[in-house]
Amino acid sequence: MDELRILNEAKLPAALDTLDEHVLAGLAGRQREAASMRRMMAFAAFVSLGGGFVVGTAVVPPAVAASPITPLIPASPLAPSTLLDSR
Repeated sequence: MDELRILNEAKLPAALDTLDEHVLAGLAGRQREAASMRRMMAFAAFVSLGGGFVVGTAVVPPAVAASPITPLIPASPLAPSTLLDSR
């Protein structure tokens, strides 16, 4: 019980009075940063999707037939396209 009486009579540091204000100011700053980060991510997504759409529709390369990977080796007899052939 003497410890509690000693603690009750002890003088509190002056910085303890402003501790709550510092913590709340820090939390408010983090909330502002989070809100601005959400706006920046939405803007980046909009620019990325918009740019992809514009480039995808504006620049259309001509269609080219696919060539075999190695022209020196014939197609494998175990390829799925030959296994499904009914001839």
